[in-house]
Amino acid sequence: MVILMGWRTLSSVSPVAILSQTFSTHFPQNPFSTISLSHRSSFHYSSSSSSAKSPIFLLTKSSSMENPKTKEFPLGIDEETEQQYSLHSNLLQQFTSISSIDKSWIFNSNTADSSSQGMMFSVSQPNLLANKKRKFILSSTVNKRSDGSVGLDWAPFPVEMTGVSVMVPSPSGSKLLIVRNPEGDGGCKFEIWSNSCLENEFSVPQSKHGSVYADGWFEGISWNSDETRIAYVAEEPSPAKPTFNDQGYKVSGSDDKDSSSWKGQGDWEEDWGETYAGKRQPALFVINITSGEVQAVKGIDKSLSVGQVVWAPSSEGSAQYLVFVGWSYETRKLGIKYCYNRACALYAVKAPHESKPNENEIQATEDVQALKLTQTISSAFLPRFSPDGNFLVFLSARSSVDSGAHSATNSLHRIDWPKDVKLYQSAKVHDVIPVVLCADDDGFPGLYFSSILSDPWLSDGHTLIIPSVWHSSQVLLSVNVFSGQIKRITPADSNFSWSLLTLHGNNIFAVSSSPVDVPQVKYGTFVEKEGGNSEWRWSDVSNPIYKCSDKVRSLLSSLTFSIMKISVKEASENPTKGSCKPYESIFVSSKTKKSDACDPLIVVLHGGPHSVSLSSFSKSQAFLSSLGYSLLIVNYRGSLGFGEEALQSLPGNIGSQDVNDVLSAIDHVIDLGLASPSKIAVLGGSHGGFLTTHLIGQAPEKFVAAAARNPVCNLELMVGTTDIPDWCFVESYGTNGRDRITEAPSAEDLTLFYSKSPIAHLSKVKTPTVFLLGAQDLRVPISTGLQYARALKEKGVPVKVILFPNDVHGIDRPQSDFESFLSIAAWFNKYCK
Repeated sequence: MVILMGWRTLSSVSPVAILSQTFSTHFPQNPFSTISLSHRSSFHYSSSSSSAKSPIFLLTKSSSMENPKTKEFPLGIDEETEQQYSLHSNLLQQFTSISSIDKSWIFNSNTADSSSQGMMFSVSQPNLLANKKRKFILSSTVNKRSDGSVGLDWAPFPVEMTGVSVMVPSPSGSKLLIVRNPEGDGGCKFEIWSNSCLENEFSVPQSKHGSVYADGWFEGISWNSDETRIAYVAEEPSPAKPTFNDQGYKVSGSDDKDSSSWKGQGDWEEDWGETYAGKRQPALFVINITSGEVQAVKGIDKSLSVGQVVWAPSSEGSAQYLVFVGWSYETRKLGIKYCYNRACALYAVKAPHESKPNENEIQATEDVQALKLTQTISSAFLPRFSPDGNFLVFLSARSSVDSGAHSATNSLHRIDWPKDVKLYQSAKVHDVIPVVLCADDDGFPGLYFSSILSDPWLSDGHTLIIPSVWHSSQVLLSVNVFSGQIKRITPADSNFSWSLLTLHGNNIFAVSSSPVDVPQVKYGTFVEKEGGNSEWRWSDVSNPIYKCSDKVRSLLSSLTFSIMKISVKEASENPTKGSCKPYESIFVSSKTKKSDACDPLIVVLHGGPHSVSLSSFSKSQAFLSSLGYSLLIVNYRGSLGFGEEALQSLPGNIGSQDVNDVLSAIDHVIDLGLASPSKIAVLGGSHGGFLTTHLIGQAPEKFVAAAARNPVCNLELMVGTTDIPDWCFVESYGTNGRDRITEAPSAEDLTLFYSKSPIAHLSKVKTPTVFLLGAQDLRVPISTGLQYARALKEKGVPVKVILFPNDVHGIDRPQSDFESFLSIAAWFNKYCK
């Protein structure tokens, strides 16, 4: 007999199971052995083998372990989840740590070698411990080779930009503006750098203005032509609050110095919704970079929220003007983030005088109000002047404003700028690229972009380089703003997606990537050939920015992707030509099957619904596919990039047309033998979460697991709490819903909202579902997700809810994003494999 003392159990794993594994290792030839656990916690091993030499073992615990303490797990984590977290967290961290380029600039060379120029990259990398994005600058020198390609000589190390909110070089590249927004009670800090030192530093008190907008929407920072002043958008100063003390209300301007007082709240102020909670009205200011004098721009109506300011060209001695975008509202500011259906226009206003003007100039300045330049169009933004200052181009989302869809097909326009600087309200708006209703099969599908370089022009002064969505990919386009001619300058035979970094003369720096390829910096040169068959050639540019581990690179090399066209099975009533055309799905899978069995499939659904999933690199999706899942990323009808008719077929048909499109895409890959019908999970956020919860209700046998990030589950509940109640009306009723928008929905409205919602199908749901919710979400408040999750729990459906207390709709803070996808992976592994 052998007695083993000091036995300890491992977590909640059965001791019998552990011993069975141990004894089968030591006595593999004895299939008749058994292990039993007595009521005294002794373990007996016996054998019914005919061999007379078979031993009998007795194993007992030590007396000190008579009442072993069960291992305690963190909240919401069991043993299986902990094992999954441990197994996959390091791999997710390796994906998460991949850096990304936010912006880049090229500068004139400070050396005698005119063939080389300086280049600067603004790079970001998630910092999990700090729960922020770490931002740094990496510099290089551009060396052009004889064959037209370039090489970059990189600085040995990046420089971290701690506390920097905005960074904008001057037009010549000789100066650099750094803005540091206040984190406490201090003011904004403006720093002006030259190539060798800090030239000036100014602190702007909060009595002058609040934080400078750096959000990519209202954000606007523009140097004037002689680089002496900078126009920018910042929060208006805080209004005075009522003051009270033990005697009651203190009258404004009172000399009472009593310190026993407190500030009241005053009237509540509207904001622009999601991500803008607590931010004050954006207003326009100009700073002199020599004196530090800050002036608020006069003549702008208080009802306008302003953004995207640029200096207008001016002749010597004439007044200087600023052109900006203005958004107005009547009774309520609706959420504006990702919502291009908010009417806006271009305005021009005189810039503040630098020095004391004479009396006539004073009178003229006081009389001149901001002039609306785009009277005949309901949307105008992203203004850019031509290099010679003769015309102004801008983007319009008029199809979005006019239909009510939060995003739709854009159009491009031009205004001729008056040489005598006499602005006029009836300026003719020329159409450069109209809205495309229905494209040919391989033809240009329309404009879809929301950002543009500060200097997007080739040397001819009238060719614009812009990115745009083309079906499931993003491509680069050249646009002749006089003729309207459009050319796709990135390879037409590639399914990769491209983003624009900066122009290098008539050449281009860009980034190319795919769902299975880490981003790569590319250099494009225009090559003229005999016979007029000119083309753009692209070469790789070696860089250290998109560095990833050998493990990540190895896993990605085992994957492949394709873009599939899916035929429309059912058209809506009165279908348009565009709504009947095929839509697309991106399919990611392993290159070779290890067996005849298919990998489990995750169906990935984008939000919006008027958004798009691009064929670009996504760290979270690449992580999931590297765990042994195939991905089906569906761009259902209503997605951007397929023409206006296809997009407008969805409003009024949500919960049916989009659901059927996803089910048809799933059936398509099953019919091709690429997916098993018994191993399908679904993942989506926002409207993608709406589809996720609809699918598990309308097709309850189809899915073995689901994950929903801030999902729209009940429009009847959402309409009274969201920052975009108009979305509920337009997507439920269609374009006619614009005429029904109200803060007090009728019983008829609420009935329709409920019928369109996933919660109407809840009784059929049996799919285990994990919910990831941001408590600060104003777009889809957590009440809808919690209501749905609680109702599933009542039914006995396996449910897990992770609530992020400080996150908004995107759940994109580094720690939250990390925990989200680690939890999704563990959930899917539990039910799909």
